Amino acid sequence: MTPLALPQATLEALCPMHARLDAAGRVQAMGPTLHRVLAGQERHGKHFAELFDIFRPRQVRDLPDLLSLAGRRLQLRLVGQGDSLRGLAMPDAEGGAILDLSFGLGLVEAVRDHALTSSDFSATDLAIDMLYLVEAKSAAMEASRTLNRRLRGAMLAAEERAFTDPLTGLRNRRAMTRAMTDLLRRGASFAVMHVDLDFFKQVNDTLGHGAGDRVLAGVAALMLELTRQDDTVARIGGDEFVIIVAGLTDRARLSELADRLIARLEAPNAFGPEGADPQVRISASIGIALQAPGRGAHRGAEDLLEASDIALYAAKRAGRGRFAFHGGSSGPEGGDRRASAEDVGKTGGGSAR
Repeated sequence: MTPLALPQATLEALCPMHARLDAAGRVQAMGPTLHRVLAGQERHGKHFAELFDIFRPRQVRDLPDLLSLAGRRLQLRLVGQGDSLRGLAMPDAEGGAILDLSFGLGLVEAVRDHALTSSDFSATDLAIDMLYLVEAKSAAMEASRTLNRRLRGAMLAAEERAFTDPLTGLRNRRAMTRAMTDLLRRGASFAVMHVDLDFFKQVNDTLGHGAGDRVLAGVAALMLELTRQDDTVARIGGDEFVIIVAGLTDRARLSELADRLIARLEAPNAFGPEGADPQVRISASIGIALQAPGRGAHRGAEDLLEASDIALYAAKRAGRGRFAFHGGSSGPEGGDRRASAEDVGKTGGGSAR
C-alpha cells in the first residue's frame, strides 16, 4: 500500500480527527477536532495504545500490528473516556502511520459532549448532514408528541364534558350509569340514594330560573360536602339527583346521611339568591336502594335505579322531606310502588329510622 505523503496542514483540513504516528507508534501530531476531544490529556509523544484501545477486528498494541490492518475498518475506544470510535490506519511516507477517526453512531453524543460545530468537521464530511437529519427527526418527534398530548388532552376534556352536568359540575346520567354498571360488574356493595327536591318549582315560579339555577348549584355543593371522594354524585334531571354511596349498605349510616342532607337543605335561606329578600325554602325526598351481592342483587343499573325510584315515591307519599328504603333487595314487592311503613323515615327532631 502506497504510503501517504501529505503536509500536516493539508491533513488537518482533510482529516480533522487524525493522529499522526512516528515509526515507534508515538503521536507526533493530530487534527484540531481530535485535540478538542482529548482536551486535558498530554498527547504529544505518547504511544497510540495509551490513547486508543483498538479492539476490532482484533486487539492492536504496536505499530506493525496496526499497519498490518491498513485499509481495514477499525473499532476503538478512547482510553479513560469510553467514547466509541471508528478508525482507518494508513502508512505514511516517514515510516509511521496516519490513524484517521470518526464518531460513527456516537456522533450526536460526541457533538453534545464536546461542543462540536460544523467547523470541527471536514467540508465533505456527512456528519453535519446527519446531525441536521437527527435534529429534524427529533423536532418532528417532539412535535408529534406535543400534538398527541394535545389530542389526548382534548379527548379527555371532551370525555369529561360528556360525563358532566354543565350547570352544577356534577356527574350526569350517563356518568351515573357507567359508575353503577362498573360497581355491579365488580360485584361491589353500594347504595343508591335517589334525591328529588321538594318545593323547587315554587323557587322557579317566584324567584325566576336564575335563582333556581343558583339553588341547584348550591345543592350540588352541599351533596359533595356531605359525601366522600369515592362516592358518585350526579344530577340526572331538572331537580333530580342520585348519590352512589360506594361500599356502604348499612341502613343506620345511610339513614344518618339522608337525615343530615334533608336537614341541611331545609335550613332557612340556605340557598337564597344574593340580594333577594324572599327566603328560599326547599326540602328533599330520598329513596334508597341497596346493592349487596349474594343477597338478591339487582340485575343492572336501570333495575337498581327503578328500585330507588320506588322508594323515592314512597317517601313522597309519606309526606315529603322524608327518606325511604326500597322494601325488597330483589325488586318491587308485588309490583306495588310504595315502600312499607317501617322503611320510611321522617326528618326533624331527631334521627330518622
